[in-house]
Amino acid sequence: MRHRTTTALALLTVSALSVLAGCGSGSSTSTSSGASGAPVRGGNLVIARTADSQSMNNTTVFDNESIWVFEQIFQPLYTVSNNGKGVIPWLATGYTVSANKEAYTFTLRKGVKFSTGKLMTSADVKFSIDQARAAAQGWGYIDTAIKSVEAPTPSTVVVNLKFPWAPLLADLSLFANDIIPANYGGETETQFYTHPVGTGPFKWDYWHKGSALKLVRNTNYWQPGKPYLNSVTWTDTPSDNTRELQIKGGQSQIDEFPAWSTVSSLKSTPSAVMDLFNSTRTDYILFNEKRKPFQDVHVRRAISLAIDRKALVKAVLFGNGTPANSFMPPQVPFYQKATPGLQDNVAQAKAEMAKSSVPHGFTTTLLVPSGTSDDVTIATIMQSELKPLGIKVAIQQLDPNTVTTDQQNLNYDMSFSYWTMDIPDPDELVTFSVDPAAGSKSFFTGYNNPQVVTDAHMAEQTLSTPARQTLYNYIQDHAASDAFMAFLYYSPYAYATTSTVHSFFVTPLGNYHMENVWLSK
Repeated sequence: MRHRTTTALALLTVSALSVLAGCGSGSSTSTSSGASGAPVRGGNLVIARTADSQSMNNTTVFDNESIWVFEQIFQPLYTVSNNGKGVIPWLATGYTVSANKEAYTFTLRKGVKFSTGKLMTSADVKFSIDQARAAAQGWGYIDTAIKSVEAPTPSTVVVNLKFPWAPLLADLSLFANDIIPANYGGETETQFYTHPVGTGPFKWDYWHKGSALKLVRNTNYWQPGKPYLNSVTWTDTPSDNTRELQIKGGQSQIDEFPAWSTVSSLKSTPSAVMDLFNSTRTDYILFNEKRKPFQDVHVRRAISLAIDRKALVKAVLFGNGTPANSFMPPQVPFYQKATPGLQDNVAQAKAEMAKSSVPHGFTTTLLVPSGTSDDVTIATIMQSELKPLGIKVAIQQLDPNTVTTDQQNLNYDMSFSYWTMDIPDPDELVTFSVDPAAGSKSFFTGYNNPQVVTDAHMAEQTLSTPARQTLYNYIQDHAASDAFMAFLYYSPYAYATTSTVHSFFVTPLGNYHMENVWLSK
């Protein structure tokens, strides 16, 4: 995964999600331009984005730039509701659950076809979830409670659990559990993901890596009349200035994450619409605990204590955000506002350094994606803030795609990253962040606190809301104390569009449904 105002999310259990599951299939009807009237068919929309995708393999990839593309090709049984608080039926229309809460029987939506024209059946669903479960280095941890998947009839799927599992419906809405053709449509896994096939509103056209990725309308899409657009193209445009100029000049219609310094000017640009969507985005500084001296908790605490988050919100976000106290954002169920985190306190930072293995400081490198002015600003501020601790920071700017690869390979000292939720349950983020055995290596930090890991998995199997809250409180408190990352701030999702773009809407979890978007002439 990785918006807007910080409305607290409802605490969702299986029963709460059951109520949401009874809602209609629904889709976003919000419009970024505020335009009314019937949607217009046709048009080719260009999204200028900060980095290229890494892979179209939905079961193993970790970057949002890939996820937001293939979510237009692949679809899950349930999808996230527009308010980000629950899930609604999508490729499934409903389910029943056994008395012991260990067997869920799903009814599939009738008439859903892949872009090839082939009818989707329960065999495709079984294959897709089984492949997601098997992804040891990807998102397989999300499905660890699943014992087996059965396809008793073409329109019925049974998911059998090893034990009751609180976040099951939310987990099934994760992109890793999107539905693809059984046996990869007769191809190998590698062949399939070079031109993936799904049930989504758009289908594959081409990917010129480092340049552009294009999808075209799926004429077999199950929602009548949609999508409206002929095509969507994502361009690799890391420069903030270039993306802004393209919006103002009409070469692109959506600017993903314009620099915060430009938000005010874009709001006053007649040909543009500047949206700040409600968000679950949390920005962090990653510490590589596989490198010295970051395995030393006192060093990590000292750095976290030296950061003036309020100053960052003012200088970087221009006031459009709030300091972060937890690795979990406020919109996520079981977020704990009372978790203090390690906030700005220079005296305490110096005391932590004095207790560390490098009391007189050290020299290190902060890895930053090039072309992103906000990250460079933060890095420059950090250089100044860490200097009184004797920490000399060299800023290393690399291509954004290289930065992502280096982070995932733990080839860095410190670096920036962010998170946006993909499901309306903390399970995904918590396991991704604190379990070194998950494919993410504890958010690519190497962090390992056995008790935190144990509690994270206990929370997954706990159906009681108060009991889950207690476990997640412990996890947040100890993760903050361990300072495995420095939590920076919570911010909205900033997107600029041309005034010709209508019905572009981003959920608090970062998802967007391009089938609803249309262009006026």
